[in-house]
Amino acid sequence: MTHLPKFVDTGLLRPAIETILSSSPLRRMETQRGHFMSVETSNCGSLGWVSDRRGYRYAEIDPLTGEPWPVMPELFKRIAEKAAMTAGFPKFRPDSCLINYYVPGTQMGAHQDKDEKDFSAPIVSVSMGIDARFFVLGPERRGTSTSVDLSDGDVVVFGGASRLFFHGVRKLKTASHEVFGASRWNLTFRKAG
Repeated sequence: MTHLPKFVDTGLLRPAIETILSSSPLRRMETQRGHFMSVETSNCGSLGWVSDRRGYRYAEIDPLTGEPWPVMPELFKRIAEKAAMTAGFPKFRPDSCLINYYVPGTQMGAHQDKDEKDFSAPIVSVSMGIDARFFVLGPERRGTSTSVDLSDGDVVVFGGASRLFFHGVRKLKTASHEVFGASRWNLTFRKAG
């Protein structure tokens, strides 16, 4: 895992996010067990990550709108590819970007990103807005975690030995950011297909 502090000027990303969400709005995905995630999500790219009673998977069509996911902005691709290259993955070409929206009190439980077809491609995660405490467990869900405090503009790249590590985000504390207000946004770039 590679942590790249202050790697992105996130103010440049906000207009693109707003355009994407005007076509594919945020929603709370249902899990296979019938619970709803506390984090709201959307996607852009040729594939989007979805969850419902049938499980986790990638889909070409947004189930909320019945339309293809919005095209991934070139700016997004450039940032993801530059971060991957910096972390030692020069051939990374994302085809999916999961957009996660957090507010204080929301969190993301420990999970693996394992719905992609090719685990040799890294996952690139861009943080925007208020700070979050990210945690990494390793190849198993149990054990001692390592915490990484993430701020606006930080990027984490999971690749190689860390690609399938369990990870998550602790419950967000009350805070405010000058551009994003009382929220945290996360763009997670993947090679899904």
